[in-house]
Amino acid sequence: MKSHSFNALVVREDADGSFSRAVELRSIDELPPGEVLVKVAYAGLNYKDALSASGNKGVTRRYPHTPGVEAAGVVAESESADFPPGMEVVAGGRDLGMNVPGGFGEYIRVPASWLLPLPAGVSMRDAAIYGAAGFTAAYSLIKIEDHGVSPEDGTVLVTGATGGVGSIAVALLARKGFTVAAATGKESEAPFLEKLGASRIVLRDKLDDRSGRPLGLERWAAVVDTVGGNILATAIKQTKYGGIVTCCGNVAGAELASSVYPFILRAVTLTGIDSARCPVRVRNAVWERMANDLALDCLDEIVDELSLEALSDRIDLMLNGKIKGRTIVKHGHGE
Repeated sequence: MKSHSFNALVVREDADGSFSRAVELRSIDELPPGEVLVKVAYAGLNYKDALSASGNKGVTRRYPHTPGVEAAGVVAESESADFPPGMEVVAGGRDLGMNVPGGFGEYIRVPASWLLPLPAGVSMRDAAIYGAAGFTAAYSLIKIEDHGVSPEDGTVLVTGATGGVGSIAVALLARKGFTVAAATGKESEAPFLEKLGASRIVLRDKLDDRSGRPLGLERWAAVVDTVGGNILATAIKQTKYGGIVTCCGNVAGAELASSVYPFILRAVTLTGIDSARCPVRVRNAVWERMANDLALDCLDEIVDELSLEALSDRIDLMLNGKIKGRTIVKHGHGE
């Protein structure tokens, strides 16, 4: 392919130590080495992207940088027989969008191991709506099923339910017949959550137990926690005997203050959910489920589609906890 320019959201560290971001023209020659060049059609916005776009050195070590930890697009050039030009692919995980230019650029160049073929029956747009959030939600549900929890065992709690992972988790669990309690600090979003399938709305402050008691009433057959902190600790001590809690986020705090009693007296299992370093065989299996029995017909209720130029303002809203569902960027391509 001839060298040409493309649009990308670029985050720069300014002389005074602050960070700024703007859509800039970049060259394909500036992309790092990799086996596959992908022309990105859609990219999803995640909290990790918002951190990178605000200069968080724990996510991105060096700037200037283009965030975007996930993307869906078409192979433009390839040195891998597994991903020939013209193949539609999903990119994500590893270091994409963190320390390697990501999906908020119209092109990415990555190792072949960072790609998956787009599952049959899933469009590139739908793949972007699911993205890392949908993968995390689906993987959480699979962990709950594999643990042996069924709809008959009781209510499943989803924390951070209006967020990307949370909203998809509510919809997926409801699709599989579970009674879902959706926890949120946004009481006004109750109709949104009920439309996705939530049977109950739980206000966030009801899940922030500061009593110091090591155990609470047994309320949840399972929990999908997306926020961490004391809300996670509270959920653990309210989980029923033999239940499972999945953990995938830390927006409410990275510390976990818990006694051992939920684990040794109620046999509660706490399991982490990771999408970045997940083995390829697991990623393939989860996406296969998402394309088939976990496919959702409510994606348009969850998503807000933006242009690259509108993305910076949406990042600020995400950092302030003022968005719901999923945000995706639709790329247009310049020469």
